[in-house]
Amino acid sequence: MAQDKMYPMTEEGKEKLEKELEDLKMVQRPKVIDRIKIARSYGDLSENSEYESAKDEQSMLETRISTVERMLQYAQIIDNDSTDKDEITVGKKVTFKELPDEEPEEYTIVGAAEADPMSGKISNDSPIAKGLLGHRNGEEVTFSTPGGDMSVKILAVE
Repeated sequence: MAQDKMYPMTEEGKEKLEKELEDLKMVQRPKVIDRIKIARSYGDLSENSEYESAKDEQSMLETRISTVERMLQYAQIIDNDSTDKDEITVGKKVTFKELPDEEPEEYTIVGAAEADPMSGKISNDSPIAKGLLGHRNGEEVTFSTPGGDMSVKILAVE
């Protein structure tokens, strides 16, 4: 069997996943089970849309539970205390500007499990993060993205 993928994440990200898993198992799963019981009571399951809908929801819920459990099992907590403070690694906030003269952008590079681009958290698997990882404050870097090559100047690493 191939080695399972590690899921780099911050301690905060791991805690968030643990809370989500508890909610999925203790709150969401019982709700879906109740919906299935109620839908079964309507009789003929072959033409029961409520039953089909509840079973579909149960399937998606169980898939998410399995995914979160796997992420937690193979979680790799990021320890930035052992890295150079100017080096871009997972868990650090990076400010950069696209060259020649775009406005500064700021992102925190996190593991895929806690990525949320709308709140400024990008996955370490994203093209921008891959292009920035390992570089340092003050460097100019060029890397490939789906939209073409991107050149940036790193302004700050926190």
